[in-house]
Amino acid sequence: MTTVEGNVIVVGVDGSAGSAAALRWALSEAKASGREVVAVRAWTFDLAADLESAALRSSREIEKRYRQQLEQAVADALAGAEPVPVRAETAEGAPGPALVRTAQNAAMLVVGSHGHGRLLRLLVGSVSAYCLKESRCPVVVVPVRTAEERGPVPDAEEAGTYQPGPLL
Repeated sequence: MTTVEGNVIVVGVDGSAGSAAALRWALSEAKASGREVVAVRAWTFDLAADLESAALRSSREIEKRYRQQLEQAVADALAGAEPVPVRAETAEGAPGPALVRTAQNAAMLVVGSHGHGRLLRLLVGSVSAYCLKESRCPVVVVPVRTAEERGPVPDAEEAGTYQPGPLL
């Protein structure tokens, strides 16, 4: 794993619906701003905590598998879209720290609101929360369903009474 330099958009990709939405958003932003996207898949090789790692028995095999999944996610996101410069990278380590390290000099870091983490926070996923707290660059947290996918915002009369969510 390397840290990126310059005017790039780093996006975390883990195969979840949230990361797919984040990748689509990052590609759209890159197209509009003329930036390059660096799609990052963090991975670990921990035999005690990860049955997949134990079954594959090799850190090289697990990284290869994650790289293939990352490349497929990028290909899926680019299908039918206008071309945007994209680089796919794997980063060894826990997702939050790996993304923050990779994006330390980036224009922005984009993550999905919820991924495959074991502990989901109330409003954002644990990786998103880590990135928001620790990142040196701006962080964009994209919901699973982006604004375009949800449709137009309803008028005040249609929306009904506002009910605030839980306060943290």
